[in-house]
Amino acid sequence: MKKFSIFLLTIIAFVGFTSCDHDDDVVFVAQPDPEGIMFTNSTAESYTLTNQTSANIAERFVWNEVDFNAPTPVTYELQGSTASDFSGFDVIGTTSQNNLAVTVSQLMDLAEDAGLDNDPNTEMPNSGQVYFRVRAYAGDGASNSLEEISEMISLNVVLPEEGEEEAPAKMDLFLVGDATATGWDNTATSNNYPLFRDSENENIYYYTGKLNAGSVKVIENRGAWAPQYGGENGTLMYRPTEDVADPPAIPVDAAGYYTFTINIDEMTYSLESYDASGATVYNMIGLVGEGTTVGWPGDDNPTPDILLTQSSFDPHIWYAKDVELSEAGIKFRANQTWDVNWGGGQNFPSGQATGDDIIVSAEGIYEAWFNDLTGRYIFVPQVTEE
Repeated sequence: MKKFSIFLLTIIAFVGFTSCDHDDDVVFVAQPDPEGIMFTNSTAESYTLTNQTSANIAERFVWNEVDFNAPTPVTYELQGSTASDFSGFDVIGTTSQNNLAVTVSQLMDLAEDAGLDNDPNTEMPNSGQVYFRVRAYAGDGASNSLEEISEMISLNVVLPEEGEEEAPAKMDLFLVGDATATGWDNTATSNNYPLFRDSENENIYYYTGKLNAGSVKVIENRGAWAPQYGGENGTLMYRPTEDVADPPAIPVDAAGYYTFTINIDEMTYSLESYDASGATVYNMIGLVGEGTTVGWPGDDNPTPDILLTQSSFDPHIWYAKDVELSEAGIKFRANQTWDVNWGGGQNFPSGQATGDDIIVSAEGIYEAWFNDLTGRYIFVPQVTEE
């Protein structure tokens, strides 16, 4: 009986070893994705390209993820061309993600290759079409023959002729989520707080202030859930349209003061604690200057300030609606005196205090937002009813 038991155990061990050996021999053969690949983002009617905005994001291309039915990474290659048949093309960039941003500068390079210019004295047109498509391939070798290529998409680009350039609208971003002042309320009339756009790099936005325990997302338009940004582990995730799944909300573990920074070019974010314990809490903050409807203080007008509303959620955030501005200097100041005041030089409509007047470069009706912790301000254009 003992010899039989030993023999039986030997057989079992051999069978197990053989099974493991077969498992190691399993080969996965990558297959084309029957769903193919296609763009899922919407595009603008036209794209105005100027040197002043060359570093800005012109469009973020988004596509569906490709599955080659094998445990291999997928690389996506965004291609740009001046020909709709892609007889020649430039590789704009590669990524393992399902989106990639294209800057104004990159579109200008394609426009130049297409023979467009902004000189009114030449016969070359100042508007035309450029084309994009995305290629997905298995692994990280660009020569891999297993690939999927999308249909092309065309963009109409315009190079304003010299002397006719208009400042393009800047993108504003707003906070939403149960960690924020307005919670998950997202209607066209909700007062979602804006992020403060960096005046030097318009792809970077900041919010320094109070947040509750909960989570936060970022939206481009109040009242719409797309375009939208969420993220996890420092990586920003983008939702271009309502047809695309929601990205995860960014968690805030505990109530407190934070600096929340996002970079929509590099698609990163950070959330860092901020010590506001020694910060002054002002009684009032106002807006004055030649560029306002109240002018500068004087003997006949000693306290003309347009007073901002102090946030009931965070006493360091101030705002005012329906602020009419003209092209001249303005400043923020505390308690209707000049003891503490903030300016910003040429940094309109967003910037950080430097002491100089803020020079309004475009007249209009704005929301004015100011953060007395950082000296950052932003003027958000208001849509006026005709």
